[in-house]
Parts: sequence; C-alpha cells; structure tokens
Amino acid sequence: MTSRETQSAKRLVYGLDDRPPLGRAIVLAMQHVLTMFGSTVSIPLLFGPAMGMTLEQIALLISSVMICSGVATLLQSTFGSRLPIIQGVSFSFIAAFFAIISTVKQAGGTSAEMMQYIAGAVIAGAVVEIVIGFSGLMGLVRRILSPVVVGPVIMLIGLALFQHGAPKAGTDWAISGLTMFLVILFSLVLANNNRFFQLFPILSAIVIVVTLCYVLTLAGVYEPGDPSYVDASAAATSDWVRTDLREFVFPWGFPKWSLGFFFAALAGYMASMIESFGDYHACSHMAGGGDPTPKQISRGIGFEGIGCLLTGVLGGFSSTSYSENIGLVGLTKVGSRYVVQIGALVLIALGFFGKFGALAAAIPGPVVGGMYCAMFGLISAVGVQQLARCDLHSDRNLFIAGFALFMGLSVPAYFASVSSPETIQAGQTLALYQPTAETWLTDLPEDLKGVVLSIGSTGMAVAAILGLLLDNLIPGTARQRGLDDPGVLVPEAGDVGVE
Repeated sequence: MTSRETQSAKRLVYGLDDRPPLGRAIVLAMQHVLTMFGSTVSIPLLFGPAMGMTLEQIALLISSVMICSGVATLLQSTFGSRLPIIQGVSFSFIAAFFAIISTVKQAGGTSAEMMQYIAGAVIAGAVVEIVIGFSGLMGLVRRILSPVVVGPVIMLIGLALFQHGAPKAGTDWAISGLTMFLVILFSLVLANNNRFFQLFPILSAIVIVVTLCYVLTLAGVYEPGDPSYVDASAAATSDWVRTDLREFVFPWGFPKWSLGFFFAALAGYMASMIESFGDYHACSHMAGGGDPTPKQISRGIGFEGIGCLLTGVLGGFSSTSYSENIGLVGLTKVGSRYVVQIGALVLIALGFFGKFGALAAAIPGPVVGGMYCAMFGLISAVGVQQLARCDLHSDRNLFIAGFALFMGLSVPAYFASVSSPETIQAGQTLALYQPTAETWLTDLPEDLKGVVLSIGSTGMAVAAILGLLLDNLIPGTARQRGLDDPGVLVPEAGDVGVE
C-alpha cells in the first residue's frame, strides 16, 4: 500500500473489512438505501406508464426492481469486486428499453409482452457481460471503448429523455415546479452546509411535495383525474408481504428474444461496463483499497453480468454500480462492505413488502416529471465529463464525437419515418423527406429488417457503432483518446484473469 493509500485508510471511520456494531451498521446501510431510492424508483415510474401499466402492475415492478437491486448488490459486494458498491437500475439502457416498448406497442403488444422482450434483451446481453468479465476481456473492451465513444453515448441517454421531462411536468407546473425548486435548493444550496440535504436532496423533495399533494387530495382540492391527485387505492388493497412465488420468478411471463432488441441493449451494456470500470477505481480509493486489481475488475464485471441475468429472471431491469452511493462512501468515510451487504438485505426486504411498492407507485405524475427535469440533464452532463477525459483540442476527437452525437440524434428521426412519419419531432420540413428509409428496407428479410430498425431507432446504439468504428480506424494516440487517464487505465497484457 502506498503512502497516499495508507493516509486514505487512516481517515476512514470503517475500512473495507471492518464490521461496525449491528445497530450502527443498519443505520449506515439505510443511508445507502435512501441515497439510491430516488434514482431507482424513477425508472419504474418512467417505464410503467409508458407501457400502459396499472398502479398495481407498477407497484409490482417497483418491488421487483428493489429485489433485483438487493440481489445484485449482495453478489457484487460478496463475490464480485468485493467493494462497497450498491447496484441499481442502469440509466444506460433507457433508450434501448424505450425502443423495445415502442416496437412492441406498435405491434399491438401488452405491457407484459414488453417486459418479456426487455427480459430477453437483458438476459442475452448479460451473458455477453459475464463472458467479458470472467474471460478477462475487459482490458480489450476498455482499449476500443475510449471516452471519445463513451461520452456521446452517455450524452444521448440523457438527451433521448427530453419528451419525458417538460411534457410530464407540464400537466401541473405548480407541483412540478415546486419539485424542481426543492431539488435545486436542497442539492446545490442547502447541501453546502447541511449534511442531511447533502445525502437526501431528491428524497426530501419527493416526500415534501407528495405530502402536500396528499393533503390537498384529502382537502378535495385535487380530485380523481387531476394529475396531482394521490391515488392510494393500490396501497390499501396490496398485501403487506408478497407471498405468491409466481410474482418473483418471471412475473411478466417467460422472456422473449429479438436479435434487434439484443443489439440495442448491447450498447447499453458497453456503456454500463465502462461506467462500472471507473466506479471500481473511485470506490476502491475512497474505501482505502488503492487501485483495484485486474482480477478484481474482472470479477466485478462478471458478477455484474450475473446480477443483470438474475434481474431478467426476477422481472426487473438491468443493474449497474451507483456512483451516488460511491460518493456517499467518501462523504461518510465508511468503506465497509459489511454495511453495503446489510443494505442489500434491506433492499430485498423492501421488495417483499408489498405496500412499499404500492406507495411508491402512488407518486403523482407532475412530481415525477419535475424529478425527471432535475435529474435527466445530469446524465448528459456526465457524458460531457466523460468526453472531457480525451483531448478536446484534437480535430480528430471533435469530429468523431460530434459526428456520433449528431447521427445518434438524426438517424432515429430518419427511421421514425418508416412506420410513423408523424412521430418525427424535429419540424414540419422533415415531412418532405419521408419515404427514403422504407424503399430499401422493404427488400430486406424480415429478421434483418427488425435488427436494422431496432438499432437505427436507438440513438445510443447508432452513436456507439459509429464512434467505435471511427475511433478505432482513425489513427490516434492513447493520450489523445483519453486512455492514459490514471482513473481509466486498462490492465496490462497478462494481468487479466479470475481468481
């Protein structure tokens, strides 16, 4: 251990292998659960209404997501990287999952069928992640996926969500505006001098605004049908404890597979693996462990794949490491994996608690819309942060990143004209150029047409493919591509493998 790592370990309240007293450990674990709560619940609240789910189905989806996060966290902290890392729903897959939902919906599919195809894409992609992890191929993946590629891909994840921000918030600007105001106030103003708001800015805003909506609902200000009405009927009728085993294993039915959906999800897996690679370094340093070893990274990615595979089985979405919880390790100086393991058990317990999912599902749409407006722009900003790791004075990098970003926005608009020209949002002038995609797609075999449509309709996949090709075919040094950053160094040859 270097002198810097020794000093870092000395500043910790609890190190990696320390086990705080059980009562204290539970309180510390609850901090992790509450920190990841807002981000984790926001995904089911985003996809559930998009799939036309009832409140009861959204409640089941939230409960499933909690169990999936707990299981994945327990695997990662116990057998994988063995770092204090919370696993939760990955934002890297949002664009791919929306593409699946849209395609199945156009074919007349139900919400259960949409989840079956999502489960199939998650499971198939998880197998690839498991192979990359346990085979030690992460070093090769990291060499071909530079910040020049990863940056635009992550930016597109956030940019693709524009239609779920203001349109949803605009159903009641008073409530959504209050939500945004409180998130900004708590996270960027009061958090500077208040530890509570530093840890729970989003959760605090949600609790305050939902409580206000509930009081106004009881007072008769909001009536059934109003966007800000709090419908607690699902919570009243749901079981305290979920006991039906059919709700835990393939709760939406047996998975269905599509090659096009698999490729769309694969871009999300690539972005997720790179994000986790960086998170392992950050978390290990904050927990006093120095740089993670190549074997540790291989195990981490491998078990992240196993966690994703299990989320497909348990009815949730793919999982990845949560950076906000890594920040919590740095804030609290508690790097104990034992604390995170207890947090994982708490998440699993919440998944079994039926009324928890039902209460979360009752959060009004304008509150969710305000939360999206405050949060989703940050995803794109993280993409900018990733891109900044490369040399932005290089014309090579500027062209590749700009081209991938633009085509990631423009190509899906081109493919949108194939099945539904009216969905193009960029302006009426695009109507002049509609039939171009359909003329050559009709000549393709049906399976291949599905693959092309799924990839072409997913901006993240388009940007990843074009960025990968250009970044690896156009000459550029490791320093120029941002691969010499100590936080993103690739393993040396011969260092890969699994213990």
